[in-house]
Amino acid sequence: MQSLITILGSGTCVPSLDRGPCSFLMQTGAQNLLFDCGPGTMRRLLEVGVAIFDISHIFLSHFHPDHSGELASFLFALKYPAPACQKLPLTLVAGRGFNAFYERLKAVYGHWIALPADRFTVVELDTLKADHFAGPSFAVSAMPVAHRPESLAYRIVDAAGKVLVYSGDSDFCEGLIAIAAGADLMICESAFPDDQKVDGHLTPSLAGKIAQAAGVRRLVLTHFYPACEGADIENQCRSTYSGEIVLAEDRMTFTL
Repeated sequence: MQSLITILGSGTCVPSLDRGPCSFLMQTGAQNLLFDCGPGTMRRLLEVGVAIFDISHIFLSHFHPDHSGELASFLFALKYPAPACQKLPLTLVAGRGFNAFYERLKAVYGHWIALPADRFTVVELDTLKADHFAGPSFAVSAMPVAHRPESLAYRIVDAAGKVLVYSGDSDFCEGLIAIAAGADLMICESAFPDDQKVDGHLTPSLAGKIAQAAGVRRLVLTHFYPACEGADIENQCRSTYSGEIVLAEDRMTFTL
């Protein structure tokens, strides 16, 4: 069975009626994997027909609000109408420091976001070197990237051996090229046009340069700030990448 990927958010925390903060869903085997959880993620899940109770794993690329801002609300919502509605135990995977981050959230919200121990597991991955996580029907590798100390890019291999890579937020770095090697599909941030480069983020030509060096077969650009709306993002990426380019839109779907 092919894995299905749905873009939930292709933008940022800048308010937009068209683009939510960067997030996507990967449905592989019987697992529903959520990557990042910014504001509006739960609503987008409903719009594509997936209940929060169906999510088996949440992977956070880092802790900035546009990638984690709805996590507290997500955990709170899982408690109602009753924990029995949660069909699967939830595993949250993130970089080093997440446990401390979560404890600070609980210091604010208390038991409202604390799930039973048999329903919620946290896995912290190394942020100084490559690390790995094994799921029921998939395997994940993680690589530290150039954004925040806890920032990770993820490489997911499904049961059919197909490879999806998610950059998270990152500047140009060799680690991102390494983890994207030979990927069938790469979802890569391209936050600003080439002429408005910001530290810690990629532009279309830099994203293309990474994908070209890694031999990525299909490149999906996402995490667009408003400045991207008036720029020729695809053409800028084409200057460095010869493969298939897709500009992400909310609720867009792909198969691996």
